[in-house]
Amino acid sequence: MKTSISKLLAPIAVALALGLAGTGMANAQACLDNRQIQEMVASGQIMSLADVLASAGIDGNSEILNVQVCDQGGLVYIIGLLTPSGEAQNLVLSAQ
Repeated sequence: MKTSISKLLAPIAVALALGLAGTGMANAQACLDNRQIQEMVASGQIMSLADVLASAGIDGNSEILNVQVCDQGGLVYIIGLLTPSGEAQNLVLSAQ
C-alpha cells in the first residue's frame, strides 16, 4: 500500500515543482538568489526558512519541494511542500 501511495504522489510532487519553477521564471527578476537569501538571513533582515515554517505552524515532517524569496510588496517566502498526509500545498509567508 505504501508503494502505491508513493507512486501516486510522485507525479503530483513533480507537477507541483514544475509549476513552481514556471512561476519562478516569470518572477525571476523580483526574487532573490540563494546567496542573497543567506546574506539577508545572516544579517537579520529576513527570518530563516525554519523560523518562518515554525511560526506558521507547518509540520516539520512536511517535504519541502521548492523555496523562493520574492518581493511582492514586501519580501515573502514562496514555498511548495508536500504534507505527511500527501497533500501538495503552495504557501506564501512573510519573510519578515
